[in-house]
Amino acid sequence: MGTKGREVPRVVCCAIPLASTSGKVLVITSRKRQDLWVLPKGGWESSDVTLERAASREALEEAGVRGNITRFVTTINSPSTTYHFYELEVTTLDKDWLESRERKREWVDYAEALKRVAWKTELAQGLMLSTLAPRR
Repeated sequence: MGTKGREVPRVVCCAIPLASTSGKVLVITSRKRQDLWVLPKGGWESSDVTLERAASREALEEAGVRGNITRFVTTINSPSTTYHFYELEVTTLDKDWLESRERKREWVDYAEALKRVAWKTELAQGLMLSTLAPRR
């Protein structure tokens, strides 16, 4: 079935937190596996109203970042999930945030971010389409 018991794939919104002036990406550790790195992401909720707001909410909850969605990046479909990626230009970092006791966060350059999220194909694909990715 591939949808993990759901009739339709889960809708997940993903923020790519950027500091474009320095060319850095903010990555966070997975809550389930602290040795793995991810981008802030999570399920769309009807209270979010828009996919962009869901991406911003996830970035705040998981990474303590505030900023502006500057660009839609891509939508990636897998059998169980539809991922929507948005670039988020970070304006402030909260010192304490909802998941601060469960996650670490770190600013890294694009190549390092790609290396860290490579274990999760969809995250790597989304990051490779960001404005920080080298032009082909």
